[in-house]
Amino acid sequence: MAYREQGVPADRARFSIIIPHSFLSSRLSVCVLLPPPPPPHQMLGIPGLKASLLEEFGVRLLTYDLPGFGESDPYPYRNLESSASDMLFLANALGVSDKFWVVGYSTGSVHAWAALRYIPDRLAGAAMFAPMVNPYDSLMNRGERYGIWEKWTRKRKFMYFLARRFPKFLSYFYRQSFLSGKHGQIDQWLALTLGRRDRALIEDPIYEEFWQRDVEESIRQGNAKPFVEEAVLQVSNWGFSLADLKLQKKQRGKGILNLIKFFLSGSEEEYTGFLGPIHIWQGMDDKVVPPSMTDFVHRVLPSAAVHKLPYEGHFTYLYFCDECHRQIFTTLFGTPQGPLPVNNTIEVEQTPLDDIQVQEDASTQDDFKTD
Repeated sequence: MAYREQGVPADRARFSIIIPHSFLSSRLSVCVLLPPPPPPHQMLGIPGLKASLLEEFGVRLLTYDLPGFGESDPYPYRNLESSASDMLFLANALGVSDKFWVVGYSTGSVHAWAALRYIPDRLAGAAMFAPMVNPYDSLMNRGERYGIWEKWTRKRKFMYFLARRFPKFLSYFYRQSFLSGKHGQIDQWLALTLGRRDRALIEDPIYEEFWQRDVEESIRQGNAKPFVEEAVLQVSNWGFSLADLKLQKKQRGKGILNLIKFFLSGSEEEYTGFLGPIHIWQGMDDKVVPPSMTDFVHRVLPSAAVHKLPYEGHFTYLYFCDECHRQIFTTLFGTPQGPLPVNNTIEVEQTPLDDIQVQEDASTQDDFKTD
């Protein structure tokens, strides 16, 4: 696994964040800017996330390449459970001893959902931005499904159809677009519909520089298979339902014996689902992950805090917005308290005075005998 570490050192981190990247992206999708601002060719991923902000809140930020993306080795048998295991392995290997936050953006949210399902005890909470779910989820009602699919282009719908029914044909389309070696805009390569503000952003030369470098890193192995696997993961059976994450009382066994056993044991009520906070930010002009998708998530997970963003699209809230980043961190972490203080205490093993006296007496006797 290739990873990238930014922010405060591990021993001073008040909060740790792990971010799985989205489709056609890499560990470079989140870049922390150091003062003075670097030239565009040295900026990668989400621009505007400043090192000073991470320092102010005491945040350690970890990103990594999914299997077969960037510099990470492929893993052809991966699923969402193994994706959560990868995240857990990364946290343990890099010394994240406390619970950490997982951040999911767009299709990267698929892996964040998996972490909530499979490693909930290691998570402090989740922050989701335009979170993607399976567009074929059987829990969707007709209105939610229509609100999602009617926003998408015919080509995008066709690509989802191929991923679900004939995934081998995806390789051809990928080699004609982002694996062709040619440069193109994200909306053309991924058949996206964009709102006015998103359109203006992706046409900005600075954003294009970010986008192209992140894509180049993502496809550096030149293999279509990991991208096909990722597309299939999004639309196939996840192995769990979002409803499994809902916080609810654990059902006791039926019958009088189970009831008597419960009262005699004196045990407290047990809960299932994810116990920590889930925050979702959704642009109301987002046509890539339409608001109907977040409406569906909120219906299934009513305890999730949804922050609706008027006039914002899929990209505009996260990119080039210092104020937005501060709002997000304040929502998640509260008042900034900086990194943890440096521990300069030196532990010295103390010897009891009685032992010292015995050692001195023995030394004197030895000297006497030598003489």
